[in-house]
Amino acid sequence: MSAEAFTFWQGLGVLFFWLVFLIPLWRIISKAGYSGAWALLSLIPLVNILALWIFAFARWPSERERREDHGYPHR
Repeated sequence: MSAEAFTFWQGLGVLFFWLVFLIPLWRIISKAGYSGAWALLSLIPLVNILALWIFAFARWPSERERREDHGYPHR
């Protein structure tokens, strides 16, 4: 296998990763009320796991806005 073919497949793998994983993650984080750029943390090993736990248990900005719209008190 030549170096050019390996580079092509690597590029295709990166493109596949972006389309299947990173773009939907960007949209989910944006809908939660954060900047979609936080999805880039998923590219850093170990930091991605820490970020997942932080986002899972943090109070999302969109959650706060929804509470304010319905007249619920802040927590």
